Amino acid sequence: MKRTDRLMAIVLALQQRPETAQSLAEKLEVSKRTILRDMQSLSEMGIPLYSVTGPAGGFRLMEGYRLSPLQLDSQEAMTVLFALKALTKMADTPFNRARWTVMDKISAALPDDLLRQIDPVLRHVQMDVPERKVKTPQLSALMEHTAESRWLKVLYRSVSRRRWLQLKPERLYTAHGFWYCEAFSVTHGERRTFRVDRMERMEMTDEPGEQQGMAGRRPELDVKQPVPATPTRIVAKLSYRGALLAEQDEHIGELVKQISDEEWEVDFMCPPSEFGWAVRFFFSLGTDATVIAPQTLRYEIYRLANELCSRYKPEQKAENAGKGEKSHDSF
Repeated sequence: MKRTDRLMAIVLALQQRPETAQSLAEKLEVSKRTILRDMQSLSEMGIPLYSVTGPAGGFRLMEGYRLSPLQLDSQEAMTVLFALKALTKMADTPFNRARWTVMDKISAALPDDLLRQIDPVLRHVQMDVPERKVKTPQLSALMEHTAESRWLKVLYRSVSRRRWLQLKPERLYTAHGFWYCEAFSVTHGERRTFRVDRMERMEMTDEPGEQQGMAGRRPELDVKQPVPATPTRIVAKLSYRGALLAEQDEHIGELVKQISDEEWEVDFMCPPSEFGWAVRFFFSLGTDATVIAPQTLRYEIYRLANELCSRYKPEQKAENAGKGEKSHDSF
């Protein structure tokens, strides 16, 4: 038995009844001298022990002292409660009831002085999880199917329609208050991300054949310039808002660096398969990002910006068109 395990066993035994050094030595199969050294160590650790002499004597714990079965220190207890508090902000999880009951159980098991120590910290430190009202009734079943690598038929509701998709879920995660599923979609012929709350029904199905699995495959990128054949170095300057948005990306978030009081930078190697994502991402940042390199990325953002300007170009009023007057409508 390891010494730490033996020390815990001694305290657990004393919680039940008084023990002599000899009785503990016999139960734990060590010498009486070892038990006496253990008692000294426990006392130095703050365990409230005292001894009583006489025929009914032995070692005892101060009345009311109980060893927490979890044996968590302040940092460990704060870690668990911090994570559980973040879960309570989500509208729907597979752990709806358990997330509350386990917090109560842990809090009840911790000593009062430890709770008083960590409560002020937990009130001021929190994980930012937006409050959502959506429900995810298929989440528990989807977790099981994902773990077993099963193929599914899923009735999926998008903004414009509802249809059955054939998916193989690969990963579940939560972000921004929603649950997401990364899955290979036979319908789309590629890996895509789906909102779990939009999955209305699901059924297990057979693995598709090779031809069916390739059906509908289409390139992810929609760029006019040739896609780079090798990884491309992307360098961009960011505003404060742009840096906050870039930091939320799971791939490049940790690469954002502050280079002055009002300017940030991201510098990374982009695989050829992700070039289309880079175009859409930096275009979505608008004036909060300035791409320095490469030129192909700058061109694609320029092209998309021109398309956007054309879409929102104001039209002249019919009555002014013939007079050569300019329209002063604001938009």
